Amino acid sequence: MSERQLHGQRTWWGVNKIMEQGERNVAVPFLTSKSHLYRSEAWPGTTVFLEAEQDYPHIRISLPDQAVSLSSAIYGGGFGRVDHLVNRYVNRHYDCSDPVNDMFSFIEEHGYPAGSTAGLMTAVKLKYASIWEERGEQASILCCATAGVGNAARAGSSRTTFAAYQPGTINIMLLIDGMMTPACMVNAVLTATEAKAAALHDLGVKDHETGAIATGTTTDAIVLGVSGNPAYGVNHHYAGTATNMGGMIGQLVYRSVTESIVSEREDRI
Repeated sequence: MSERQLHGQRTWWGVNKIMEQGERNVAVPFLTSKSHLYRSEAWPGTTVFLEAEQDYPHIRISLPDQAVSLSSAIYGGGFGRVDHLVNRYVNRHYDCSDPVNDMFSFIEEHGYPAGSTAGLMTAVKLKYASIWEERGEQASILCCATAGVGNAARAGSSRTTFAAYQPGTINIMLLIDGMMTPACMVNAVLTATEAKAAALHDLGVKDHETGAIATGTTTDAIVLGVSGNPAYGVNHHYAGTATNMGGMIGQLVYRSVTESIVSEREDRI
C-alpha cells in the first residue's frame, strides 16, 4: 500500500493509493474490492469487516483490546468500553418501536459481546463505507463513515421534528490509538461534528425543507473509541481544530464523510 506526504509531514493511508492531482482517491474498500476485510495500518490488530449476509448485513469493527468509548449509539451509547462496533443496515421501512432491544437481540444472535459492543443502525448501503487512516507520533487514527443525505437538515433552523428513533444516515466510527482525557474525548466529538458539517457545506448539501446548507442529517450518530495506549507518551487534553489531534480528526472525518457521499452519488449515475 503506497504512501504519500500530504499537509506537511502527515502520512495518509487510504484503501487505495493517493492519486495524482486531478484524480480522486477511492477509499471505499467494499465498493472497489472483492474482499470484505480491511486491516488497519494505523491501529494494528483492528479490523473492519463487511458482513454481507442477506438478512442482516452490517459492518463489524473489531479492536484488539477494549477501548474507552463515548458515543450516541442506539446500543452501548454514552461513556463505556468497547471492543466491537457494529453498523447495521436496515431499510427505510424498519420498525423503530424498540430499537434498543432489537439491537441487543441482533448482537446476541451474532455472538458479539453485549457488554462491550456499540451498535448503530443505518439506511445507507454499506458498500459506500469510507475508511481513512493516519499514523502519527502522538496518536494514530482510523475513521469509518457511512453517509447518506436523504434527510439532510440544518441545525438551528425551524423544521419538522420527530419523537421516535430513526436509523442513522451519517454514522461516524472514530478510533484513536493513544491517550485522551474524558474532556478531550468530548472535544474530539465536537471537532468531528464540525468536520462533518464542513463536508456537507463543500458538497453543497441542502436542508430539503428550508433550502439552506445542511449541517448534518436528522439521524446522525458517532462512536469514539480511544485505546489508552501509553506508547505515544502523550495524554491529550485538547482536540480542537488548532491542535495536532484535532487537525487529524477533522481531516479524516471530512474525507470519510465526503468520500461516502460522493461514492454513493457517482454509483447512481
